[in-house]
Amino acid sequence: MTQISKKVEQLAPSGIRAFFDLILGMKDVISLGVGEPDFATPWHIREKAIFSLEQGYTSYTSNKGMLELRKEIASFLRQRYAMNYDPNEEILITVGVSEGLDLVMRAILNPGDKVLVPEPVYVSYRPVVELAGGTPIILETNIANGFKLTPQQIDQACGEDAKGAKALMINYPCNPTGTSYTRQELEAIGRVAKKHHLLIISDEIYDELTYDFDHVPLASLAGMKDRVIYFNGFSKAYAMTGFRIGWVSGPAAVVAAMTKIHQYTMLCAPIMGQMAAQEALKSGFKSVQEMKREYFRRRNYIVGALNALGLECHMPQGAFYVFPSIQKTGKTSMAFAQDLLKQKKVALVPGVAFGKSCDDYVRISYASAYESLKEAISRIGSYLETS
Repeated sequence: MTQISKKVEQLAPSGIRAFFDLILGMKDVISLGVGEPDFATPWHIREKAIFSLEQGYTSYTSNKGMLELRKEIASFLRQRYAMNYDPNEEILITVGVSEGLDLVMRAILNPGDKVLVPEPVYVSYRPVVELAGGTPIILETNIANGFKLTPQQIDQACGEDAKGAKALMINYPCNPTGTSYTRQELEAIGRVAKKHHLLIISDEIYDELTYDFDHVPLASLAGMKDRVIYFNGFSKAYAMTGFRIGWVSGPAAVVAAMTKIHQYTMLCAPIMGQMAAQEALKSGFKSVQEMKREYFRRRNYIVGALNALGLECHMPQGAFYVFPSIQKTGKTSMAFAQDLLKQKKVALVPGVAFGKSCDDYVRISYASAYESLKEAISRIGSYLETS
C-alpha cells in the first residue's frame, strides 16, 4: 500500500527542473533556460541585508511581514499606480510569489472549484490549483495573436467547460512568452470577469520589465480592486531571486485567509530579505532601469536573430523570455532541446513544460550576457543547418 498521496503521485515534476538536471556536470554549456537575472543584486541592497545581520536582525517577524515593509509597499503602490491598500489588513509578505500563489488557491478554493488558466503558463500554475483541490480549465493561446488571452475566450469558457468558475489566473508580462496587455485589453478582460463573477489572480512580478508601453495593474482599473488578488515581488526586477520576498495585495478577507495558512506553514519570510526589500523600494529604481535597458537591447537582438534563422518569434512586450516556434524542424520541443544540448551545448526549455499545447515552441531566456546570446544564436544556426 502506497504511503504517498494520490494527488501528489499524479503530479508531474517541474518540466524546467527535470530538463536542467541533464546539464549538471556538462562543460561549456550556454544556459538560456532558468528564469533568473544574470545581474547580481545591486550592492546597496546587498549591503542592507549584510548590515541587518550585523545589527542582530535574525528573529521572526510578524506573520504578515514587517510592518515597515508593508507600509513601504503601500506607499510604492500609491505613488506608482494610484492604488490604495491598508498595510495592516490588505498586504501580506510571502516567500516569493510562488508561495503566495499556493496560499491563495488553498484560501479560496473548495474541492472541484474551477479556475481558468491560460496556456502557455508558468509551470506552477496548474499544480497549485490541483493541489488545492481545484480543477484547472486550460485556455490555449498561440503565436498568431501574440499569445494573448482574449475576453471572448473567457466568455466562451464560462458558458461551457468553466461554467460557474471561481477564478481566472493571469500573468503579465508573461513567463514564458513575454506577452503583456495594454490598458484597453485589460479593461476588456475586467468587464468579462465582472460578468461571470470571477476573482482574478494577477501575477505581475515582471511589471518593471515592460518595454513598449506602461504597465497597468488590473487592480488599478475602476471597480476592480475588490475582484483582484495582486501579486508582486523583488526577484526579477531587482535581481533578488535568492532573497525570496514577494507580496500579495488584495481584499482583506482573502489576505486574512491566506495569512492563516501562511502562519501554520511558513510563519514569515526571512527578516534579512525583508529589510533588503525595503531598501530596494526606497532607492533601487535606478538600478532597475539600468538592467531594463540591457534586457531591452538583448530582446531586440534575439528576436531579430531567431526570425533570421527561420524560427518564427513574436516580439515580447516584457519579462526576459522569447518563445519561438520550432514547428519547421518537425521535432517535439523535448527532442529539439535535447539534441541542441547534446550537439551544440545550448540549453533552453522545451515548450511542453508550459503546457500540452506548447510542443511546437521552446523558451529562451535572454537574462544572459549579450556575447553569450550571440554565441548561442551561432550554435543554434549551426544546429539547424545540420539537423
